[in-house]
Amino acid sequence: MATPVLTPTRSRAIAVGGVFALQGAGYAVVVTALPSFQSRIGLDAAALSIILLGVCVTAALGSVVADAVAIRRNSRQAVALGFAVQAASLLVMATASLPALFIGAALIYGLGLGIVDAASNMQAVLVQRGHVVPLLGRFYAAYTAGAILGAMTMSGAFAAGMGAMAALIAAAVLQIVLVVVATRHLDPERAARAPREARTARTPLPRRAIVVTGLVVLAAFTIDSAISSWGTVHLTGLGAAAALAPVGYAVYQAAVLLVRLAADFLVRWVGTPLVLAGAVIAGALGGLVVAFADAPTAAIAGFALSGLAVGALVPIAFTRAGGIDPARSDEVIARVNLFNYAGAVFGAVGVGLVIDAGGASLAFLLPVLLLATALPAVIASRR
Repeated sequence: MATPVLTPTRSRAIAVGGVFALQGAGYAVVVTALPSFQSRIGLDAAALSIILLGVCVTAALGSVVADAVAIRRNSRQAVALGFAVQAASLLVMATASLPALFIGAALIYGLGLGIVDAASNMQAVLVQRGHVVPLLGRFYAAYTAGAILGAMTMSGAFAAGMGAMAALIAAAVLQIVLVVVATRHLDPERAARAPREARTARTPLPRRAIVVTGLVVLAAFTIDSAISSWGTVHLTGLGAAAALAPVGYAVYQAAVLLVRLAADFLVRWVGTPLVLAGAVIAGALGGLVVAFADAPTAAIAGFALSGLAVGALVPIAFTRAGGIDPARSDEVIARVNLFNYAGAVFGAVGVGLVIDAGGASLAFLLPVLLLATALPAVIASRR
């Protein structure tokens, strides 16, 4: 039997999937390692919250950096730069003994995180152009699978007595390997293939389309951040046992992964408008169930519905972003990606403030309200 030959387009698709998977795994390792470093360095909960907020801010700056690198060079170099920044900051975080050094490294990590977030979506859109069938759902499925693997690896490291330091160093080494090896298979072209005169003219980007698409990303990441940051707390408040509380997050991630594996098929089968509308409805129902649940099992069911929404909304939004202005898709994606971090802040900080002021039930209605901002995209996709 002849050995299958990987075409350049196919090898690039595999490389992009690897970038998404490693990004998800690395982020999962960092967030699950934070409690260990919190106790080692002596950071209280308020300091940790400020660090997470700072990471969101520097990640947004990283998206802007990715845009600049992609315009002047290409998004492949932006991916390499982002992972190099992440690897260096992870090594410092792993060995830091002073709070200031650790905090500085964490903020630099956020910069690298934002660069790779934006640049990996730029690469995904470039690869999508070489395929008739949708691909971004599977790329995001690779990210979710990587996140699950990263979290499980972290759990295994703690169980084996290795600690967070070894896990962060291992993640840094993997990212260095990716910079050296895997990025060679990414698309070296600029997304902007318009004539040089047109690029020099710098005509304004279609702002309304960017905002409409970005609001879908905002809603999705608000849900994701709210459940990731406060889901376990909410279940505990409903009386969930210590062993049951983390199950809510696991069920949520499983639902996200399931939909992302099926999203490309669903888009081909029933079309983007129906999938997008179904995701918005599922997210709204999930949020309402979580908000008004009086038992942990009911809230977990709400988390699952929310996962179905997030699993579909994010890849659809970035696929749509890639088609807004194909000649300048790198710039469009960098701008749409900024809504990612606004959602992360709303979900973590906004929901947390509402929990303090009015309780968890009221707080989980915030993501439901933000889902209404995705309705213009649903309407536009039907035209």
